[in-house]
Amino acid sequence: MKDQIKAILGVPAIQQYEKYLGLPALVGRAKKQSFIYIKERVWKKLQGWKEKLLSQAGRKVLIKSVIQAILTYTMSCFKLPKGLIKELEIMICKFWWGYSGGNRKIHWVKWDRLCEAKEVGGMGFKEIEKFNDALLAKQVWQMINNPNSLCHRVFKARFFPNCSILEARESTVGSYA
Repeated sequence: MKDQIKAILGVPAIQQYEKYLGLPALVGRAKKQSFIYIKERVWKKLQGWKEKLLSQAGRKVLIKSVIQAILTYTMSCFKLPKGLIKELEIMICKFWWGYSGGNRKIHWVKWDRLCEAKEVGGMGFKEIEKFNDALLAKQVWQMINNPNSLCHRVFKARFFPNCSILEARESTVGSYA
């Protein structure tokens, strides 16, 4: 049946880890593997910068304006796996405190402390998991305020046909989005 539909429409089958508009076209059971491209992209950026040549202020600007921005688009559509978030935080920490080859420098302050606001002594870095939740909550807010949107109508028909989105139960079947 799949081959007949492909032949009629003249389209290729989607491979498991292909992307559409920069996002995974299909998110299966191996969610971490579906989003591994984010980790690779962050790693390439961090490797491209010579941390020895950057001051702490320079590293802060690069982390806040580039690294944390790479994650934003994907996190506004998907809940990233906690294991991936932890690995990203470790990479950012290593870059912040300095890391070259096998030589790891001392992490003088915990990541949680670096994520606190500047006014209370932190660096103002985003806590990736909380930022991910906030971006997804923004999508819910958009659906609540635009009940006639295509996105809201599709999700309502599939996941919460008899209640509001705020009363919907978590579903393990269907779209990972």
